[in-house]
Amino acid sequence: MFHVLAIGRTLMMNPTMLMLDEPSMGLAPIIVEQIFEIIIELNKSGMTILLVEQNAYQALQIAHRGYVIQTGEIILQGKGTELIHNEKIKEAYLA
Repeated sequence: MFHVLAIGRTLMMNPTMLMLDEPSMGLAPIIVEQIFEIIIELNKSGMTILLVEQNAYQALQIAHRGYVIQTGEIILQGKGTELIHNEKIKEAYLA
């Protein structure tokens, strides 16, 4: 629940960009859904979101752009919806 508190405290400063590192880690699935809904709404309001997330499928569903980094190097990039359908991504991260 610390993630939710940290996001709330950050939003009080009225930022134009929000950087989130694994916001779903350790949270119950219902809370994860709520966090992602908040991320979507913040982005719709004009806020830029930089999201680092293990849950590739959920992150790519909401991402305008996605980057796959392997050993410090970008190996794939594209629109989130395109990456979800990429066979390499499906095999490595969504299977």
